[in-house]
Amino acid sequence: MSDQHPHTPDGRYFVVSGRLWRLSNPALAAEERERLVGLLMAARRQVGAARKRQDPDAERAARAAVDEAKRLLGERGPVWWNDGAPDYNRHMVRNTPYADWYAQLALLAPPPRS
Repeated sequence: MSDQHPHTPDGRYFVVSGRLWRLSNPALAAEERERLVGLLMAARRQVGAARKRQDPDAERAARAAVDEAKRLLGERGPVWWNDGAPDYNRHMVRNTPYADWYAQLALLAPPPRS
């Protein structure tokens, strides 16, 4: 992911289409992170299956499982850092303290190929 989407210098977010998305808690043990990612991916598959079946109750339950996995990973819910910095998850980067950093990335990016 880091090749496609830049990570903020503090390692809290990655940026997609100008929007910040919170990264998983880096303090999670590798085995625990792997287990939780497995739960997340299974829940996402359940969302797709429920949508395909047009089963709103199953979809709602699957989305709740996605949310729970993301909370356990630290991507949602209480922040995993403890320095009191606010959470900018899902904010447009231009409206956050990361705006100047992100603008510098655009200046450093190679021009698009023709």
